[in-house]
Amino acid sequence: MSPRRVPVSRRDRPAKAPLSRAGAVAVGLRIMREEGLERLTMRRLAAELDTGPSSLYVYVQNMAELHGAILDELLAGLELPAASADSWRDDVVALMSAYTRLLMAYPSLARSVLTLRPSGPHYVRFIDALLGLLHAGGVPVGQAAWGVDLLLQHGTAIAAEQGTRGESVDAGDEHQLLVMELREASEAEFPNIARVREELFSGTGEERFAWTFGVVIAGIQAVPVG
Repeated sequence: MSPRRVPVSRRDRPAKAPLSRAGAVAVGLRIMREEGLERLTMRRLAAELDTGPSSLYVYVQNMAELHGAILDELLAGLELPAASADSWRDDVVALMSAYTRLLMAYPSLARSVLTLRPSGPHYVRFIDALLGLLHAGGVPVGQAAWGVDLLLQHGTAIAAEQGTRGESVDAGDEHQLLVMELREASEAEFPNIARVREELFSGTGEERFAWTFGVVIAGIQAVPVG
């Protein structure tokens, strides 16, 4: 006679946390921070949440939406300045610089954001804050509306470029090769390079991208749409 099987109560097993969009995004953000965005897939995320990949599509339709939601979560920690007519221009530069630095820490996410349309409450508040600053500076409505898109595109592109260079083991050597070629360029053959030779290498990276935001803002303020 075979021994009687001892039943196991389901109550002894830890209950799975209920699935939610917020929970999926939180786990996705953790995977990106710990291992990089390349390791974040629907299959990996589902395994972390102890469910099947098909179950996640109820909460996140695809990877592009997940990347946008992760960006939205990161923006929750971005300090948004109050609109001021006295400091609006400096505030836009500071806010866009902070956004760029945030994305530079995650180059793969920056590259993804370049080709998608992020959304979410924190992203919407970020856009509203930018529009408020441009309004405080007297920028016409149409120029402000188009200008926000340009600012975001510019900041995201800087983050994708600089962050990707930071990941490349050859980037430093390539940059030094360019610097050497520009420094050694013949004045007779390349008079325009010679004229600004030292200025080509002046300023820190932070100073340079802050300056480019100033240039973009000046263009937004000056050039009418249509």
